[in-house]
Amino acid sequence: MQNLLFIILGLVLLILGGNWLLKSAVALSLRLEIPKIVIGMTVVSFATSAPELIVSIKAALDGFPDLALGNVIGSNIANLGLVLAITILLGSIDVRKSFYTTDWPVMMVASVLFVGFIYFDGTLQRYEGIIMLVFLFAFLIYILRFQKTAVVDELPEDDKPLPLYKTALFLGLGGVALWGGSELLIDGAIGLASKFGVSDRIIGVTVVSVGTSIPELAASIIAVIKKEKAISLGNLIGSNIFNLLAVLGITSIITPINVVDQGLLTNDIFWMLGISFLILPLVLLPKGLRLGWRDGMVLIVVYIAFVYLTIT
Repeated sequence: MQNLLFIILGLVLLILGGNWLLKSAVALSLRLEIPKIVIGMTVVSFATSAPELIVSIKAALDGFPDLALGNVIGSNIANLGLVLAITILLGSIDVRKSFYTTDWPVMMVASVLFVGFIYFDGTLQRYEGIIMLVFLFAFLIYILRFQKTAVVDELPEDDKPLPLYKTALFLGLGGVALWGGSELLIDGAIGLASKFGVSDRIIGVTVVSVGTSIPELAASIIAVIKKEKAISLGNLIGSNIFNLLAVLGITSIITPINVVDQGLLTNDIFWMLGISFLILPLVLLPKGLRLGWRDGMVLIVVYIAFVYLTIT
């Protein structure tokens, strides 16, 4: 009963947090006169990746490295196979050229970099974490200076600047609500899952990863409802980049992460690479530069297959 209460309270906080965070992101993009996708890939992505960071650091320090790794790998799969799928089932997204010239390639490079670091020795070392963080900073500097709008955005009528104190308040409230909601959701979900005697890795790539992806889901659904599609797509791509480069980078600098369950190396990382790559042909085919409900169905089927094959 307590676990179920934690899950419900967590979901409520996450929905509220997603709304507050979106308000602050729109206000920032208007105040600074920069493309909304840049805000989505920096401010919103970092805030919605905070639960992964907190969970992964705590798991690694507490001696559960598979939970730390499984959380990030599973979150990246869930962000695309579940969150993006639901987002585009609710409304199609028109994509511009810079999506596949900048944003998607950086996500793929970050994914391949991580796999290259961990696949051969089963350990993410401190120096590898430093390299990942340096790459992240280089990417952030680039998009803040050069990134053009990568998604065709419909400007809603309620787009208006907020006073600076309100922007800061919504940003702070949103971040805290997302973090608190994720903590409650994860505690409740792990409490329920552990009763079935499931391994750390499987809990990480399924229950915990979906729990920590709820902020992205909440923020993205609210963004689509309010027609802020640039933020919804930018948030998901940015979140995957942050999860790999920032979450695992920072965690491995604090304490090197060793793989315990080899399923992470033989199964999970390849699902992550595969679904990350799949986004490009879905964007380009059949009509080109558009993600619609059919693409959402494909992603949902892939995600269900991943979960089924992982837990069986």
